[in-house]
Amino acid sequence: MFLRILDRLEEILITTLMGLATFIIFLAVMHRYLIGIPLLYPLLFPIHMSWAQELCIYMFVWVAKFGAAYGVRTGIHVGVDVVVNLLNPPWRRAVVLFGLFCGAFFTAVIGTMGAKFVYGLMHTDQVSPDLEIPSWFVYLCIPLGSYLMCFRFLQVAFKFWRTGDLPHHDHAHVEGIDVEAPGIGAAEATR
Repeated sequence: MFLRILDRLEEILITTLMGLATFIIFLAVMHRYLIGIPLLYPLLFPIHMSWAQELCIYMFVWVAKFGAAYGVRTGIHVGVDVVVNLLNPPWRRAVVLFGLFCGAFFTAVIGTMGAKFVYGLMHTDQVSPDLEIPSWFVYLCIPLGSYLMCFRFLQVAFKFWRTGDLPHHDHAHVEGIDVEAPGIGAAEATR
């Protein structure tokens, strides 16, 4: 139950931030071009969109950190496993588990260093240039995303240890769309 909630929150966070960032960038670009039209200039000039670029950069950084954890969970990270797949099963298992534990260790170290950095920023008055939000909040994605990625590495390692299966992403599959058996086409129906 906890894992399903965590999976859904991760997906909602990623899609919401990507969607909002795309929409905000679209509005900022439209504002930039429409303000050049003399009829719209008096209406659009008082609207300041200087904050949009900074906000979208922060949103995409958060998406990247949490998207990396999503990638570990779903198996969509690029990996070169030609040599690993040539190994005997016991050696392959050991090498894969070693790689997953190295990933977990690395992301735990990055998460801990990020947490210390964020904790240090919390005691300062540093704010972002345009939005003027606390800098620690902007950098909070580093420990949160890294610890989530560490958890995902351990989750994949545990599943691989138990079942021998790694997550594999099927590029032909789109979630929510069920492919049925091919039906009779229009050309075949008229014969």
